Amino acid sequence: MELYKIHPQHYVAVDCVILGYQDEEIKLLLYPRSFEPYKGNWSLLGGFVQDNESADEAAARILKQTTGLEQIFLEQVASFSEPNRDPEARVISLAYYALIRIDLHDEEKVRENGAYWISIKNLPKLIFDHQEMFGKALVKLQQKAGYSLCGSELLPEMFTLIQLRKLYEAIFQHEFDPGNFRKKILSHGVLEKLSIKDVSESRKGAFYYRIKTDQAEKTSKEL
Repeated sequence: MELYKIHPQHYVAVDCVILGYQDEEIKLLLYPRSFEPYKGNWSLLGGFVQDNESADEAAARILKQTTGLEQIFLEQVASFSEPNRDPEARVISLAYYALIRIDLHDEEKVRENGAYWISIKNLPKLIFDHQEMFGKALVKLQQKAGYSLCGSELLPEMFTLIQLRKLYEAIFQHEFDPGNFRKKILSHGVLEKLSIKDVSESRKGAFYYRIKTDQAEKTSKEL
């Protein structure tokens, strides 16, 4: 114990980049900070790791407290440890990103936290290094979407290839050729074509797909 006492003591925090999908846009959950420093400025949702939990558990706890959701996609992005990143104390933060369906989250809990869904196209200035956290989380999501089916957690269980393409276009912030996208996404072999059609946008309709049952766990781990 004496050896430990001679070393600096630091705080460990987690910050969550919570991403949702709505109106064909990727949105980030933010809240105006309720305490100093930078009270009233926009911030990611986060908190300190407690004595009885791991960093992963702390991130999941904050996510549940904020959105009411459990057992959803959550992955660590990077650590942020610049000595002066927080003017109040030496705080090392582990950033996580989560993908959730906005239509399933607990709106009351979000309101209780004073949080808002804001399109990533119109993000305000964020406190500390939260802008960098978001940027790295988005790049990580884009990288994974480049080699595997990614972001399906943001869609209903059944979805059309058009809906999936619109999601990818929102993630990458540019349009994809419909034919090339269809060919590439089906080449992964993880989608099951259903006999049901979505006829809301055309008389011909578009077939629904879903992730194959035997591929769902594998796909989740890849992302």
